[in-house]
Amino acid sequence: MSIELASYGIKNSKINYQLSSKELTEKMIETGQGEVSSSGAVNFLTGEFTGRSPKDRFIVKDDITSDNVWWDGNINIPFDSDKFDALYDKVVEHLSNREVYVRDAFACADDAYKVKIRAITETPGANLFIYNMFIRPTEEELKNFGDAEWTIINAPTFLAEANTDGTRQHNFSILNFKRKIVLNGGTGYTGEMKKGIFSALNFIMPVFKNTLPMHCSANSGKDGDTAMFFGLSGTGKTTLSADKNRQLIGDDEHGWTEGNTVFNFEGGCYAKVINLSAEGEPEIFGAIKDGALLENCKLVKETNDVDYTDGSITENTRVSYPIDYIENIATPSLGKNPKNIFFLSFDAYGVFPPIAKLNPDQAAYLFISGYTSKVAGTEAGVTEPQTTFSSCFGAPFMPLHPTKYAEMLSNKVEATGINVWLINTGWNGQKKRMSLKDTRAVINAALNGDLDNIEYRQDQYFGFEVPVSINGVEADKLNPATSFESQEAYEANAQILADKFKENFKKFEEFATADLLAGGPRI
Repeated sequence: MSIELASYGIKNSKINYQLSSKELTEKMIETGQGEVSSSGAVNFLTGEFTGRSPKDRFIVKDDITSDNVWWDGNINIPFDSDKFDALYDKVVEHLSNREVYVRDAFACADDAYKVKIRAITETPGANLFIYNMFIRPTEEELKNFGDAEWTIINAPTFLAEANTDGTRQHNFSILNFKRKIVLNGGTGYTGEMKKGIFSALNFIMPVFKNTLPMHCSANSGKDGDTAMFFGLSGTGKTTLSADKNRQLIGDDEHGWTEGNTVFNFEGGCYAKVINLSAEGEPEIFGAIKDGALLENCKLVKETNDVDYTDGSITENTRVSYPIDYIENIATPSLGKNPKNIFFLSFDAYGVFPPIAKLNPDQAAYLFISGYTSKVAGTEAGVTEPQTTFSSCFGAPFMPLHPTKYAEMLSNKVEATGINVWLINTGWNGQKKRMSLKDTRAVINAALNGDLDNIEYRQDQYFGFEVPVSINGVEADKLNPATSFESQEAYEANAQILADKFKENFKKFEEFATADLLAGGPRI
């Protein structure tokens, strides 16, 4: 098949359409943009940006978005429509008369919600990322693909002029809902493309489809029960959902329909690989092979092995791969019968237990709060954990007011009777990170129903229920106070965190019911 790009304003370009992962890897090598590791995966460097740049993400303000988007000024930043048109013209002129890479793909694994995507990228590496991360059409689907509904245009070597173009600096990621375009420039970080489409779906699904979009991973058990894992980058969504005993539905972005079906938005996984090991995360380690795309890793010169311990370029080293590189997956990427939700928080204060059970009010409060710590490398300038509150565990990607998503989640929790759990994947009182072994143990206990009829204690500061004992986990680890030098030190940290929760929630109080407010800290 061949296509033309003149309708996009891109002229006289050499078009590489729908290349295979092997062909794209070869292009990366030919152009000096990648090197092949000993496992067969190709590694490339994203350049200046090795993580997302949230302050440079904009939404065009027009008659579609003006009254629907929550224009908070920090996350959803308005962009002038005329400025977008002018900048778009500059970008497509930049892509004209050069070699470009084009790929058609789908978002949303549920046929009733499927969205056609066309990605036009300046580099083969970015196109390989699209191949890995979105749903790959069959030959028959490609023949009947027709016009794309959304277009990604990615030009990392195009640098904006802030004073003229209306951007903050030379890089940008802009969503235009009227023209249905994600326009990226000035950054080689591939995650901007996938999060651009995710942000679009986070508007489309609730506004037009009555479907809850979620920044979560999901898997299903032998009995068909679905579990969802909410959390920001670095909190364990990908790692914890890749479980040899459960079928992976997806690792990052999902929708929850009126009919109680959970479906993956994507067709691949995007995992952090810093300190990755075959022993600790065998499913992800085994997926790093031919066709997989490594980002910002260092290879050992003598062997071309990946040095997963090397974070000298960034702590946010990554790999993308098609979801079927994981052996045990749901096909298609759908799940029914949701039974458990896990909120993953990296608690830098060390006062949250490894697991706690939440009542519906606490679940809604913690969902709106979205407490975690930004982990090193996931965003520009973040070098060590920073306490943050990210509404719905994905505020940078949520165009609507957080209470809209929280209301939808609360209604679903009430309708289904699903269990909601808080999981601390961060530190204890000694600033030692929770072990993956212990985290898996408490999650498995919840999934297996082992926590249904056991003794709980009520946390004095936050009110949630904490298991007194869990088979396979040392009892002291379930009580975070024991990891501090003194009870006073624990109480001081708990007070600080509780105060931070309350201060953060002030901006939501005018929209909150009494029940919702009751879900917050008790002090």
